[in-house]
Amino acid sequence: MSDPVADFLAREQGVLAGIDDYTLDVAPLEGALINGPDFVNNFVGAVDSELHTHEQRSVDQTATWMSTGTTPSPLTVGSSPKIEPEKIKKWREDQKEVLERKDAEEEKKKNEMRATAKKEMSDWYNQREDRLVKTKMLNRKAEEEFIADRDSVKEGAEWERIAKLCDFNVKNSKSASDLSRLRSLLLQLKGRKE
Repeated sequence: MSDPVADFLAREQGVLAGIDDYTLDVAPLEGALINGPDFVNNFVGAVDSELHTHEQRSVDQTATWMSTGTTPSPLTVGSSPKIEPEKIKKWREDQKEVLERKDAEEEKKKNEMRATAKKEMSDWYNQREDRLVKTKMLNRKAEEEFIADRDSVKEGAEWERIAKLCDFNVKNSKSASDLSRLRSLLLQLKGRKE
């Protein structure tokens, strides 16, 4: 019957052997009985010897570093370029194409929006110019009528012309003065024939 502890250690040493030349320094426990009274003593003894060996190596390395005045250099990672998997290369190319397509669509939409904005601005300026022309024409017409009415003097129509210039709508504003008496006087004068 084979020893399970020795088999386990052999398997682990085989698995770890491929990782950076790792070596397992634990001596196999040959002939130890798992259920026997010496198993615990042998196992503890093997572990103690491994710990002692590890501590001794650590002390030796520290003494070497202190005597030379240098610290150990960190492990350097290999500078060999990583090879990207084919799927990642394909994904990058697809993403690049998608982004280029989106950029082209965005530029196209920007140009369309600029053209639309220029057209709308042109239309707005044309409408504004039309409104200004109409407003100027109406203002000139109203001014001509006002001047014609002002210059035509009719006997007894002075108070009527003054009443046209006044606003007779009653507005109850608390901050404004009460002008009801003045309004009533102007209306009386307008009605008088002189």
